[in-house]
Amino acid sequence: MGLLLKVTDFAAVLLLAAVITGLIWLWWARWARPRRGADAAEPIVVDMARAFFPVILVVFVIRSFWVEPFKIPSGSMKPTLLVGDFILVNKYTYGIRLPVINKKVIDIGDVKRGDVVVFRYPVDPSVDYIKRVVGIPGDKIAYRGKRLSVNGQAVPVQTTGYYTDAELNYTRLPTFLEKLGEKSHRMMVIASQPVVNLGEVRQFSHRDNCEYNDDGFTCTVPAGHYFMMGDNRDQSSDSRYWGFVPDDHIKGRAFLVWMNFGNFKRIFDSIE
Repeated sequence: MGLLLKVTDFAAVLLLAAVITGLIWLWWARWARPRRGADAAEPIVVDMARAFFPVILVVFVIRSFWVEPFKIPSGSMKPTLLVGDFILVNKYTYGIRLPVINKKVIDIGDVKRGDVVVFRYPVDPSVDYIKRVVGIPGDKIAYRGKRLSVNGQAVPVQTTGYYTDAELNYTRLPTFLEKLGEKSHRMMVIASQPVVNLGEVRQFSHRDNCEYNDDGFTCTVPAGHYFMMGDNRDQSSDSRYWGFVPDDHIKGRAFLVWMNFGNFKRIFDSIE
């Protein structure tokens, strides 16, 4: 749960395509055409490279530095995000990062509690995950009795009704409005599920920052890392199970649902 997409790094593919088509175009313009004469017929491969290079370059720049699209394939972020949502992720909110190597070169803003972010899965960085930021560096996170606390303060919640989950035989699940930082969002729990399945907790970096028992867990977020959880608390594989997310794994903040072919009412919903 929480899996967004597993592909070869598409930014690397676009970069390679831009370099190849650009070099072919440059080779023809600077060296091949002058030698063959102005009337020489342009090879079809050069014609294709000249046509595709600008398009590939524009797509590469937009996806790397402005917005990147993703599709939601799982229900770990219900009721905020639904299966089939196509979302946009802001790539510059937290700073400008070099594509492919994902190294931040210009710092613009900080990751905040309550943000919905896309990041590279720490266990397998070729996979993108989406979760909500619950803890920032230095925070002490506790989750007991289905209630979240940050730095000793219980996170405010209020009941908001029920969500009917078609993927769970139309089970009605209680939903709550939870306030993290300055933001409020809907989340839901399954009362019969344990706070954390201890048998599924992995070994991970800074594991000694966490204490687990049958009642829940407490974790202190190390410097340069974040603690993530899904809004569908009891159907989410998140930091409870595989640990903290390093800052250099962050890809951007999700901000808009731009399409859902099964539910057109979702189009242009902002992501809070």
